[in-house]
Amino acid sequence: MSAGFRITVPASTANLGPGFDAFGLALSLYDTVEVRVTDTGLKVEIIDAGAGGVEDVPTDETHLVVRAIRKTCAQLGVEPPGLHLRCFNAIPHARGLGSSAAAVVSGVAAGYALAGREIDPAEALQLAAGFEGHADNAAASLLGGLVVAWCDGGEFHAERLTPHPSIQPVVAVPAVRSATATTRGLLPSTVPHVDAAHNAGRAALAVHALTAKPELLLAATEDRLHQHYRAPAYPASGELVATLRARGVATAVSGAGPTVLALTTTGILPPEVDVEGFDVLELPVDLTGVQVAAQ
Repeated sequence: MSAGFRITVPASTANLGPGFDAFGLALSLYDTVEVRVTDTGLKVEIIDAGAGGVEDVPTDETHLVVRAIRKTCAQLGVEPPGLHLRCFNAIPHARGLGSSAAAVVSGVAAGYALAGREIDPAEALQLAAGFEGHADNAAASLLGGLVVAWCDGGEFHAERLTPHPSIQPVVAVPAVRSATATTRGLLPSTVPHVDAAHNAGRAALAVHALTAKPELLLAATEDRLHQHYRAPAYPASGELVATLRARGVATAVSGAGPTVLALTTTGILPPEVDVEGFDVLELPVDLTGVQVAAQ
């Protein structure tokens, strides 16, 4: 086998309360993919590096990393004769921590490496976001830090911002899984104008709170657009969000859930809060995004 590449990509949390499909934040929990070109064929090895439940991940052409590599290589005009992938999965699957977006971003980054090219952020985002139809998680994993993402005429965009250094995210990850497609099905096709106006204001406030004034995060993370509609899918998570917010902790459902995200300045949750059934992790903000290293 030829020399290969090692791709390291961070987890992400999306929405951050009011920024539905718009806000993303990269977190210091990483999947790693080792990629080598071979003479022919495809071999995919899956190593559980803490994600759990990886036994149902495909090891053929339907694997998400493989699909992203193929799409990127086709875009860049290269076609490796064969591939050997070793995927070290640490990001929990179907928990709202961007595992799918991380897989896609790692595949896109691998495609650039195989083509012998530096990653073009704008082009890479277009490739990666196209898999899920929104750019919040993908942009965070690609760029690191805090991102504001949007789509204009079918073209995905994102601006990277640096979050305030005092923000120390804590996640509470339950054992139960959630499917984005299922939770999106719980959302109504329309919402009351007053709720839309509320979220517009809180999303604007969130950018200020996340970057300059963390003491406003409790108010800035209040959502009326999506979380209460999805609550029946993960009642324990909804209850934990409500409990933490009642104690002054800026808390939201992470992405499509069921993980709970707390944006603290201490790195801990109030000790009196019952977190039974959740794995609680302090995950500092990742500021670098996807990394590629030759092997």
